[in-house]
Amino acid sequence: MQAMAKKNAKPKNNDNTIARNKRASHEYHLEERFEAGIELQGWEVKSLRAGKANIADSYIFLKNGEAFLLNATFPPLLAASSHVVCDPLRYRKLLLKRRELDNLVGKVERQGYSIIPISLYWKHAWVKISFALAKGKQDHDKRHDVKDREWQVQKERMMKHSVR
Repeated sequence: MQAMAKKNAKPKNNDNTIARNKRASHEYHLEERFEAGIELQGWEVKSLRAGKANIADSYIFLKNGEAFLLNATFPPLLAASSHVVCDPLRYRKLLLKRRELDNLVGKVERQGYSIIPISLYWKHAWVKISFALAKGKQDHDKRHDVKDREWQVQKERMMKHSVR
């Protein structure tokens, strides 16, 4: 009987990603990647569990030796408590170690990097954000990337047809 129960069980989904910033690699040269926790309120966690999040236009800024996520949208659920004031665009503090923060401050202030969120995901029971130090791409860089991508697709097609 147990074998039958296992057979009918739903397969687990191993994708823990809540939201991705797909434009990040198109708009920026992503260099060094980091991971951080986020300080969230209860209604935000419920919204994330429902998969409602958008980090496409968000960015990270540093102020007073702390990192904050800005413009990330976590829309509140309709069933949220009425006594809680939900601000979907509020600043959210990132939880980083002092050494990582000092490294980020140095690179942003001295070398002109931006800090761009890449993805928001679950790691065990915690919400984590992956972000990168980035420099903006110019139009000719973007055209070069598109050209390389198209060449890779064309090369794959040629290889596929030559094998037959």
